[in-house]
Amino acid sequence: MALSLRLWRFLPSARGVGPRLPTGSAGWRWTGGPRRPGGSEVMGNPGTCKRSLIFSALSYLGFETYHLLSSAAIVHATAKVFRVEEILQQADYLYESGETEKLYQLLSQHKDSEDAELLWRLARASRDMAQLSRTSEEEKKVLVYEALEYAKRALEKNEASFAVHKWYAICISDVGDYEGIKAKIANAYVIKEHFEKAIELNPKDATSIHLMGIWCYTFAEMPWYQRRIANMLFAAPPSSTYEEALGYFQRAEQVDPNFYSKNLLLLGKTYLKLHNKKLAAFWLLKAKDYPAHTEEDKQIQTEAAQLLAGFSGKN
Repeated sequence: MALSLRLWRFLPSARGVGPRLPTGSAGWRWTGGPRRPGGSEVMGNPGTCKRSLIFSALSYLGFETYHLLSSAAIVHATAKVFRVEEILQQADYLYESGETEKLYQLLSQHKDSEDAELLWRLARASRDMAQLSRTSEEEKKVLVYEALEYAKRALEKNEASFAVHKWYAICISDVGDYEGIKAKIANAYVIKEHFEKAIELNPKDATSIHLMGIWCYTFAEMPWYQRRIANMLFAAPPSSTYEEALGYFQRAEQVDPNFYSKNLLLLGKTYLKLHNKKLAAFWLLKAKDYPAHTEEDKQIQTEAAQLLAGFSGKN
């Protein structure tokens, strides 16, 4: 990610920092008043000369101390940057390998970090732990709130990161499952805002676009009783259409074809909602045949097969 290279540009350089190097035999550069012709200004007063030499020596020692401390600070900061970069590389490898528990254990050791890149990954890892089938309901709730806290801290550290906005929105959505319909609907505005910000910051991130599609799909199929509650609680409750959802799912697929089995499934389901069985069958078949790497992929394969069995595939 070249994080260390970016930070290097902002680290103070050891050269040109601090007081100017002493010059001349007495350690001072003359900066004011006319010089007396034919000799040093202090030679006629030994006491003044001695004080000047002592003061100059102290100034030089002060500069050397400053220089050493500055250099040490730079070395420490650089080592810290490379350390964080190393952790992030390990984390990304474990994530791509599907090592959810090992990833969580690695990042949890650095939960007090101030690095936004590390914190949003920890939020994601906490959420992934919560999604494991062997995680108890009690543990899941703890992990969901823990993930939100990490995402919130990441957002405080870096509002210019698309990944931070994306995972903050995801974590808020997860917490809504524990806080009732009113909180869930109220949070919907915040969730949408952060998904849109993530897309603005990185229009090529298919996942953010897909998640915005899920947001639209969710409110397009909102049950009538929830819609009625929303109308009672809010002057302008969130709403969307299947056409809007379809637009986001299609856009995500254009950005990164076959990136996610769920996007294929939701393309099929959205076309079903729009009564286009031919295109629904096309995308559901792709979802059914998608290589299963995770538990979710297997669940999606099963759902796609069940939906395909429910109709002939003809308009």
